[in-house]
Amino acid sequence: MKAKKTMAKMKSGAEQEEGDASASRLIDARIAELSDWRGETLARMRSLIKEADPDVVEEWKWAKPVWSHNGLICTGETYKAAVKTTFAKGAFLEDPSGLFNSSLEGNTRRAIDFRQGEKIDEAAFKALIRAAVALNTSGKKA
Repeated sequence: MKAKKTMAKMKSGAEQEEGDASASRLIDARIAELSDWRGETLARMRSLIKEADPDVVEEWKWAKPVWSHNGLICTGETYKAAVKTTFAKGAFLEDPSGLFNSSLEGNTRRAIDFRQGEKIDEAAFKALIRAAVALNTSGKKA
């Protein structure tokens, strides 16, 4: 019986890795299909997220890129005029640099709209990612 449980865990781990790879391919495809400043910006956001949290898990949910670590960190959405990163628990994160500029009225989420030509405060963005991971891993409820 114990061997069956171990095999089931191994299989689910392999399936998770396959799911991660599949999600990464879907994110790659989204970036490639944009082929403009939005693709470049989404690729940069993805890179910064991975730099801030090397253990981040890439997922594909709601037809968009999602990054998680012990829970949802943020999504990456693309619109005609903006690339938006929506932080699932953004209202509970310190934002001393004032990056959050969208979805400010919500009780839980906060977002950052990146527009063409805007400079990205990379250090502040990575600090938000690390803060979101810390909240997710703290065991505290938002």
